[in-house]
Amino acid sequence: MRSHPRDRVQRNAVQRDTVVRAWARLVKAQQSALLSIEHALKSAKLPPLAWYDALLELERAGDRGLRPGELQREILLAQYNLSRLIDRIERAGYVARRPCDDDGRGQVIVITAAGREMRRRMWAVYAPAIQRALGDRLSTKQAETLDALLGKLVGSADDGGERH
Repeated sequence: MRSHPRDRVQRNAVQRDTVVRAWARLVKAQQSALLSIEHALKSAKLPPLAWYDALLELERAGDRGLRPGELQREILLAQYNLSRLIDRIERAGYVARRPCDDDGRGQVIVITAAGREMRRRMWAVYAPAIQRALGDRLSTKQAETLDALLGKLVGSADDGGERH
């Protein structure tokens, strides 16, 4: 038996409403978690979360470091924000700039020993904040389902990229 076109339109409208509601909840959940994590870092007198993300990617890059454009792609910041972020982290002594071997005008950003230590200090606050914001609210099965669903949205259901 074929469905009536009106039934398909209604199903599409319900799906559209569900997708919009899911989008709004995803954004709200992210904002809530990020605010909670930022508050935890600030309360511990640690730098903001963007510093952690930059330090993590630079630590992962090792001694080769990253060019600013590479770092920008890894942490998804606009170029003008990244330049200021790098300047602030460099002034704190957590990163250093060195000339790029491939491009005399270019530069490479590398993490310092102090930067590695700061990233570890931040993780000690960040990890429990993630647990409070997400882990304490979901069962293991729910967390696995959420991980799989979000993996589909970011393009890789089996990302496995740990953020610590």
